[in-house]
Amino acid sequence: MGGTAQDRGVPGGRRYVPIAEHGLIGDLRSVALVGTDGTIDWYCCPAFDAPSVFASILDAERGGCFELAATVPARTKQFYFPDTNVLITRFFTEDGVGEVQDFMPVGGAPAEAERHRLIRRVVCVRGSIPFRTRVAPRFDYGSLPHTVRLTGDTAQFETDGLTLALTATVPLEADGPDVCGDFKLSEGDSAVFALDKVGGDVTPRRCARTEAEEQFAATVAYWRRWLSASRYKGRWREMVHRSALTLKLLTYAPTGAIVAAPTTSLPEELGGERNWDYRYVWVRDAAFCVYALLRLGFTEEAEAFMDFVTRHISPGDGKVSGPLQIMYGIDGRTELPERTLGHLEGHHGSAPVRVGNAAADQLQLDIYGALIDSIYLYDKWAKPISSGHWDDVCELVDWVCAHWDQPDEGIWETRGGRRNFLYSRLMCWVAIERAIRMANRRGLPADLPRWRECRDTIYRRIMSRGWSGERGAFVQHEDGDVLDAAVLMMPLTKFIAPTDPKWLSTLDVLTDELVSDSLVYRYDPRSSPDGLRGDEGTFSICSFWYVEAMVHAGRIDEARLAFEKMLTYANHLGLYAEEISHTGEQQGNFPQAFTHLALISAAFNLDRALG
Repeated sequence: MGGTAQDRGVPGGRRYVPIAEHGLIGDLRSVALVGTDGTIDWYCCPAFDAPSVFASILDAERGGCFELAATVPARTKQFYFPDTNVLITRFFTEDGVGEVQDFMPVGGAPAEAERHRLIRRVVCVRGSIPFRTRVAPRFDYGSLPHTVRLTGDTAQFETDGLTLALTATVPLEADGPDVCGDFKLSEGDSAVFALDKVGGDVTPRRCARTEAEEQFAATVAYWRRWLSASRYKGRWREMVHRSALTLKLLTYAPTGAIVAAPTTSLPEELGGERNWDYRYVWVRDAAFCVYALLRLGFTEEAEAFMDFVTRHISPGDGKVSGPLQIMYGIDGRTELPERTLGHLEGHHGSAPVRVGNAAADQLQLDIYGALIDSIYLYDKWAKPISSGHWDDVCELVDWVCAHWDQPDEGIWETRGGRRNFLYSRLMCWVAIERAIRMANRRGLPADLPRWRECRDTIYRRIMSRGWSGERGAFVQHEDGDVLDAAVLMMPLTKFIAPTDPKWLSTLDVLTDELVSDSLVYRYDPRSSPDGLRGDEGTFSICSFWYVEAMVHAGRIDEARLAFEKMLTYANHLGLYAEEISHTGEQQGNFPQAFTHLALISAAFNLDRALG
């Protein structure tokens, strides 16, 4: 899939490349989004949650970008160098074919990691092509002015607290706060641009063509070596491995944190207000990632996240929101104040643009089940947890036993008030049930009589007050009749038999009311007000949950068709945002860990069922 290199229009024109028209590169500390036209229009340095340097995806005029494209009419196509996170954008012109190879070196010396190098290597593979680059950083989400100093082939962009150095193998010239360059390549020629964070012990350093080739080869080798640990040999290997590579890109190597998505404020509905900052560690999302990666045999990432949990997410000081927050900073910090950036217009004018996330203070009881389930799986599939970690688990389970029956904001972080959500009850049951399994399997000390009694009480409560005889389905919250796709997790967590008559009835009702051509809405905001205006698209994690639920129910042919349809909604690289619009466009933050981990789980279970 591709477009033309002129899709954005002339400078100053308000043009946006669609969310799905991007690829992702990264160095396990931050990422960059590269449009199909060769423009980097999202990059935060030096970390996922740092203020942006390039953010034209959120404001085409004020956000800043790194353009690199043919200056003649061109068709473009994008692909990943096989089994890697090295991105290739190809330009097809009347006079030749060229490509931009984008990557961020990983796995080098610690001092090099502090450079946060981003390399853009341009190669002419046929004929000859004129290229143009424009590097226009806009620091601190476009709010902080900078100076530019051009010396030979090196440009330094300086602002308070951050200096970036751009080196090039072609001539550069200053243009106000930006740097530009025009150059022509013939077959076999190449040009290299390297953007480094400099300061302290890290000084500007040219990236010669030979060094770029060496770092390209080393980066390819790193990703292929990492992926070779995968145990998945099933039918959808390419999509599963692309999802795994994407989840790896969303991990923050210094702490083992896993972010929900590497972007902020990409709209769930164009022109709507459902725009959130996802560059943090959601306990739920990260725990589910651990499950997906363990499934494939990647135990190092699971171990790194467990270290993060041990250091930063141990039972806390008994806040109103419980001993756990629902999300943390990538460094474990707990304060994530939300603010609006009024000077940015938002993607396609979809304001507000937000940084920080006020949902950090919500009570979401389901996170206890997600976390303890991932600890249970890690203890079972990777290595036994420590005695200190078990003490933390016991403290969490004791808290769940005392507080499971509170109303909360639920998995979807509604801002319409607390309710007795079925999914929250379900995951409290999971927290206790998995802890009981661990205690029994390893003979660990625990208040088992209390835990069992509480587990059974939750089960009875869900079966009596979470079931609507009138709807013939399990519903969103107690004593209500609103449907919610989160109940698809009931058989996946082994709470209910996947062929139980009540569950099969629920599956049929969900299919009739929340499923549209295999795509699943999480709920209907008109019948279940969530405190926000506007509609949203179908939620892709729910669509993959739906596939998995049908697999467990024995509806294999339907599950396979739904899964194959979902694959057609991926972008040209196999990446997914959070939601899919009614016209099939990707919506919301991109790429979304939730979607990719659910794809892995659905593929794994469907493949096993097909034999």
